[in-house]
Amino acid sequence: MTTSITRSPAQLLASLRGIYFLRFAFALAWALILITSKPHLGPLLTILLVIYPFVDAGAVYWQLRSEGRASAPRVTETINVAVSVIVAIAVGVASTMSIAAALGVWGAWAAISGITQLVTAVQRRHAGGQIPQMLSGGISVLAGLSFLAQALQGADNIASIGGYAVLGGLFFLVSAIRVSMLLGKTGTLS
Repeated sequence: MTTSITRSPAQLLASLRGIYFLRFAFALAWALILITSKPHLGPLLTILLVIYPFVDAGAVYWQLRSEGRASAPRVTETINVAVSVIVAIAVGVASTMSIAAALGVWGAWAAISGITQLVTAVQRRHAGGQIPQMLSGGISVLAGLSFLAQALQGADNIASIGGYAVLGGLFFLVSAIRVSMLLGKTGTLS
């Protein structure tokens, strides 16, 4: 027997609000550790670079599960999860080679995940609170291309991805606040 899970718009917004607040907190903490520790090639850099895409994959998977089976953005979110897991492994390997290699893998991931984030937000726009996610996705594509360019020029510093994480986290915070306001207007949740 197959069951279909359908979420009400308020349930979806409540789930997204929680995910967005957690993603903001994680991005901020992660960037703070990266920026203050100034890691070079070695275990700390590898751990930091691997954990971020794994957490991203987990958060997007959580979104998938929260949305129910009838969700429109399932394909883009599934691609995002798969790409993030693959990139976590690839960036772990690249971080043992050089900063430029790690930055190049990160840049490719930022661009691809930015495209999927943008498409998902456009598909989910009817739920509300998605404009910050659209902007974040577009900026992620541009940042990813910038990281790729830096990597091709032999970059020896990876701190710029800390700023990228902070900016992405701020977009999640804005989305969480916007979704909270939408929930307050519906009167279903405060």
